[in-house]
Amino acid sequence: LLGNSLGGHVALVYASRHPERVKAMVLTASSGLYENAFGGSFPRREDKEFIRRKVALTFHDPKFATDELVEECYETVNDKGRLIRILSLAKSAIRHNMAKELPKMTMPVCLIWGRQDTITPPEVAEEFHALLPHSELHWIDACAHAPMMEQPEQFNALLGTWLERTLGPSSAGHAHAAG
Repeated sequence: LLGNSLGGHVALVYASRHPERVKAMVLTASSGLYENAFGGSFPRREDKEFIRRKVALTFHDPKFATDELVEECYETVNDKGRLIRILSLAKSAIRHNMAKELPKMTMPVCLIWGRQDTITPPEVAEEFHALLPHSELHWIDACAHAPMMEQPEQFNALLGTWLERTLGPSSAGHAHAAG
């Protein structure tokens, strides 16, 4: 089970409720302990430059905040139904801090984190690592909140190696094919 950002919170909730269904878990820039998903403010729907600045905070290198990505985010926050679902998920993550459940999770967990993540900073990764009994923490330099986008080769190499070591050789092949 793999989750990034708010998807990490979804993965953690699922794994805590159905541990028998999760052989292993990968969390990248996960929420679940401290929430700062919008940098302290929710997007203003009419303000594309506000969205551009928030999208840029996702990356160490702002060149990854492409016009296409900004437009996709702009469309999302202007789609009332999608925005309500995202805000509902974000509020759920704020209400449901996972700190007490993490020590009970016995599956292997791979934590992959960007060293320059300001949305879920390195201290959050270190706390996840301390609370998850069978976790490994891997850092990616020159990378912020979206390591699979900003440093895909390094992300896929870390993920593939961990999957192969943890679940066997066939799982790593699937990770590389999907990456």
